[in-house]
Amino acid sequence: MPELPEVETVRRGLIPVLQGRRILRAEVRRKGLRIPFPEGLEDWLTGRRVSAITRRAKYMLVGFEATDEALVVHLGMSGRMVVTGAGGANLEVAPGLHDHVILETDGGARILFNDARRFGMMTLVKRTEIDAHPLFAGLGPEPLGPAFTGPVLADRLAGKITPIKSALLDQRVVAGLGNIYVCEALYRAGISPRRKAANIGRRRAERLVRAIQAVLSEAIEAGGSSLRDHRQPSGELGYFQHNFAVYGREGAPCPRCAGQRSGCAGIRRLVQGGRSTFYCPELQR
Repeated sequence: MPELPEVETVRRGLIPVLQGRRILRAEVRRKGLRIPFPEGLEDWLTGRRVSAITRRAKYMLVGFEATDEALVVHLGMSGRMVVTGAGGANLEVAPGLHDHVILETDGGARILFNDARRFGMMTLVKRTEIDAHPLFAGLGPEPLGPAFTGPVLADRLAGKITPIKSALLDQRVVAGLGNIYVCEALYRAGISPRRKAANIGRRRAERLVRAIQAVLSEAIEAGGSSLRDHRQPSGELGYFQHNFAVYGREGAPCPRCAGQRSGCAGIRRLVQGGRSTFYCPELQR
């Protein structure tokens, strides 16, 4: 599933071709994906000018002039936004089987919402009601926002007996984090994924916040991680997977222990909550 850096990369890739542009034609090619598309979505979108494209957690919000309603987009497990025509990598691409929504703008760009596994979604939500909407109510702070600090994270972890790895994947604790970047952030912070969340404390929480923000920022600058489906709207791959320290590297030498810690046996893998966790047991405590 695309995580925060992949969604942010897609958002940034759409801004030059969609923000400030008018949608000349919209085509909805099926009734829905994870949930039904809003009835009459084609007609509603046609003729509207996009005012802003923002993000909350793993959701993109497309705002429009002269209306409070925003188009909420979630990429699901395999969703992609592909730009063709002006601003895109491919000038002539016919819509395929998995291109479910097509937008054509007055700038000459065509944006296709492609989702092979159909776990994505598009729906309309009033911007003034977003915080109370079921998709957003209860979400934790944005990890790259000013409200996400060491003391805030420590307070949100207080009393939680679940492992810190599981706690960080809880969107009510912090919004937008996924398996890959939690593994990488815990490694950078030197914190064991097995440690109980309640035992993190303020000092470790400060260190962990810095690690989370650094990993996410670097991943965004690299265009995200392309392991399976993720591509930038231009068609380019993300490259952060080449910078993984632990994720997917079971049995490989620990980058920080190699040649320095004789007792290090390399990167290990364990399963927590049905997901693979990668870590260095020598470095992470």
